[in-house]
Amino acid sequence: MKISTLHITLDEKTLVDISFNINSSLALVGQSGSGKSLTIKALLSMLPSSMKVSLKYENSFELIAGETISFVPQNPFTALSPLTKIKKQFFVPTKRVEELFAQVGLDVELLDRFSPELSGGQLQRVVIAMALSHEPKLMLLDEPTTALDPKTRGMILELLKKLQIELGFKILFVTHDISSAKMLCEDICVLRNGAIVESGKMADIVNNPTQEYTKILIDANFANRDFRI
Repeated sequence: MKISTLHITLDEKTLVDISFNINSSLALVGQSGSGKSLTIKALLSMLPSSMKVSLKYENSFELIAGETISFVPQNPFTALSPLTKIKKQFFVPTKRVEELFAQVGLDVELLDRFSPELSGGQLQRVVIAMALSHEPKLMLLDEPTTALDPKTRGMILELLKKLQIELGFKILFVTHDISSAKMLCEDICVLRNGAIVESGKMADIVNNPTQEYTKILIDANFANRDFRI
């Protein structure tokens, strides 16, 4: 799929002006304030009315949040209600929920528990199961492993890759963690001040970046430091 135009303005100031292709899995990488979250929210139609959005795309399906597009948020600990049993937070039949739990590697007995009783890895699997419930064509990931320990992070990324291969959805992965991006995505776009400054195959960009900004981001080792310039 191709996003031919994504233009976001506020009070006539351009915040984001980009275009990109999602062939299979794309990482959108950049420092805080680069426009990553704005891009995700624009695709989900979640930006405030004060912001003007121009979105044009070429695709075989219409981009509809909650139907063709699903979303996995950053923090699984705040994504679910702590006062409602897990099974009551799905809006599909119980049999379908059990199928989804099998797909993400969870025991169905967890459906009768509350979210504070689950580990971070289990909660993120629940959130992924919810994202899969309407069989999306595109999954948006907003740094979904940031709140997890390194071992669990790797397991979740491996699960997402496995599910993508099995189910055929495309991935747009917003992250500041280059190691996670390398594990999950084939392509990468580097975002700075609302513009893409470098893009291409993940291995090519990581091993031979052409822009000084990209080199600095890679050298900063995203997973270990909150880097700003």
